[in-house]
Amino acid sequence: MTTLANVALGTAIALVVAAAMEPWARLLHGRVWHHRLWTIHRSHHGRREGRFETNDALSAAHAPFAAALVVIGCNLHGWLSAVTIGVGAGMTLFGISYVIVHDGLVHGRLPVAFLSKIPALRRIRDAHAVHHAKGAAPYGLFLGPRELGRTRRLVTQIPHARGARPSAPRTPDQAPEAPRDTRSDGAPRSA
Repeated sequence: MTTLANVALGTAIALVVAAAMEPWARLLHGRVWHHRLWTIHRSHHGRREGRFETNDALSAAHAPFAAALVVIGCNLHGWLSAVTIGVGAGMTLFGISYVIVHDGLVHGRLPVAFLSKIPALRRIRDAHAVHHAKGAAPYGLFLGPRELGRTRRLVTQIPHARGARPSAPRTPDQAPEAPRDTRSDGAPRSA
């Protein structure tokens, strides 16, 4: 393969991997962080004290793998180099986008409030606010508005839920209760 073909291959793989990271992040968030890793993720659903929260470790967990893939890819040749660098670059592209939109726009941890002028990013911010208010879906970030719309449509199609508002509290027969936000001493967090 020529150098140009390797660059094209690596770029295509980076874009595919960046897009594939959203369903992967949604799966981790909904199935792992809100269950097995709730003790770590809980810090994100309460009031933050200081600049960082324990949950930041979960967000940064993929960075060493992405960096390692890029470094390894730089020491390979041909299409294998392009693939390896492409995967690492795609993970990095998603990670940077996630930090800017989630930590910056949604939670105000970076000076990027100007991004709220973009309608699609406003919808992402608003869908994530629903997640924090309910402690339930949407678990995705970039596809959160789509997931929220699908969840609301499904609720209206369930026979026992007809007539109920999609935002109405869940009853025990509909779904298990979402984890509650609590302080380290077990007391509920204040809003």
